[in-house]
Amino acid sequence: MNLQRILAFALFVLSTTVFANEVVAPDEMIRHTATEVLGIIKSDKDIQAGNKKKVKELIETKILPQFDFTRMTRLAVGRFWNTATPAQQQELTNEFRSLLVRTYSASLNSYKDQKIDYQPLRINPSDTDVVVKTSIQQSNGRGIPIDYTVIKSASGWKIYDITVDGVSLVVNYRSSFAQEINQGGIAQLINSLKNKNNGTSAESKKS
Repeated sequence: MNLQRILAFALFVLSTTVFANEVVAPDEMIRHTATEVLGIIKSDKDIQAGNKKKVKELIETKILPQFDFTRMTRLAVGRFWNTATPAQQQELTNEFRSLLVRTYSASLNSYKDQKIDYQPLRINPSDTDVVVKTSIQQSNGRGIPIDYTVIKSASGWKIYDITVDGVSLVVNYRSSFAQEINQGGIAQLINSLKNKNNGTSAESKKS
């Protein structure tokens, strides 16, 4: 299973569940909600067949509410974030969000009954930024570590980075974003993301 498929699976095990306004520990949230979303994937034949409408609905209602996309985008853009206007920052956040949806919706059916192991989380009551460590066990017996970096917000714990087998999602995008910005500024990065999301870039046509 390649990196994109692992990252896709990492995202899709994270649906959102209402906990009656209770702030649930981040590891418990991930463990609890993984059971729900994996159940949906395994039981919905339309999703397994790649029904785009149902896949998008699953992402919009069960996945996206768990992420702090503004923080993710700011970290992915890095030092260039402060050079963008507020309007550009909002555009970047919206396009980055759409890029992740587009990228991972294509890999939703990559889940093949892999087992998820959860490492114990040591957290103090005052902690607001922690890493939840999990591992996906493959059929060959190899465990692929997946770490979720989460931050505590007013609405509960939110994910702002995923590290798969030592590769950070945010850092991975940061290098490509920096290249775009160095070539043509923030405007070029926004246009590049829009082209990918609209399926008009050379890269998107290959996928």
